[in-house]
Amino acid sequence: MKKKSSQAKQTAKKKRGTTKKTTAKKKTTKKKTAKKKKRFLKKELNAYREKLLDLKDDIMKQIQEISDESLRKSQQEASGDISAYSLHLADRASDSYERDFNLGLISSERRTVMEIDEALKRIDDNQYGFCQMCKKPIAKRRLDAIPYARYGTKCQQKIEKEQGR
Repeated sequence: MKKKSSQAKQTAKKKRGTTKKTTAKKKTTKKKTAKKKKRFLKKELNAYREKLLDLKDDIMKQIQEISDESLRKSQQEASGDISAYSLHLADRASDSYERDFNLGLISSERRTVMEIDEALKRIDDNQYGFCQMCKKPIAKRRLDAIPYARYGTKCQQKIEKEQGR
């Protein structure tokens, strides 16, 4: 019986020892993950936030200017014709094309604003600067060029290849 109790003690010690080791391993793993999650210093994140907000303001001003210029004018005002006579067919086609082109620009700019808003949300969630596909860090050079980038270069190329661009 004494052998069993000493064996039980050794087994208990081993169990305790392995428990401590796994706990220690878990702590180091958590620390490593925490370091990976924090990609930028607060100062860098604030700089990216300011860059995104400035870009958003610029785009919103452009959208407003395009809207004011093309959508709020009548066809006669746009062509410079103040007479009551109807416009020439070619003039109408040109005006229509310009209006459609401007609407396309506005739509594209609004998508960019949505991308910027999502990037700002990623900053708040401490996920900014990581590829949403592979979870690897996005190069700072890419973020400097496109601060609202969601994907790293390789993943972006994969996406574009799949979409046939």
